[in-house]
Amino acid sequence: MEVERWFDHPVLLLGAAVVLTVASAVVGFEFRTRWSQIGCAAAVVALGVVGLPIAFLSFALNGEGRAVDQKAGPDRPDHVLTVTNVAFSIDPVYRVELLTDSGWSARHWDLGVWEEGDGRGYFKSAEWSGPDQIMVTAEKEITVFTVDPVSGRPSEPRVAPR
Repeated sequence: MEVERWFDHPVLLLGAAVVLTVASAVVGFEFRTRWSQIGCAAAVVALGVVGLPIAFLSFALNGEGRAVDQKAGPDRPDHVLTVTNVAFSIDPVYRVELLTDSGWSARHWDLGVWEEGDGRGYFKSAEWSGPDQIMVTAEKEITVFTVDPVSGRPSEPRVAPR
């Protein structure tokens, strides 16, 4: 799961590739001439001027989003319902996930993304409505998921108007 998250954030992978490329170029250069020293210094400064703002923005905007809510299951503390605001703008976009287990063996089940312009209205809440049931409430509809008690896999959503 962690490797998948790394591939979902190419800015970090691109930054690592640039750092490794610069390191290999510095190791491979011969610094006997004055022009090779000046050229390498200019390249490192240019990469710093371009790379530092990109690194700052990637950490400031955090592609993972901002956690809004997190609730453990009523009978299973290893089943956690999370709500994350993943918007890069003022208007919120909420991603709802079910996490089963923890650490490297954790499974992230994506239940959906709710945003203002998707026809469902404003996102209101996501909560456990029973031991193995999740209810996501929006302004115009209610979505219910049933969680398999053994595997932790959520069912297909059942949608009802509100």
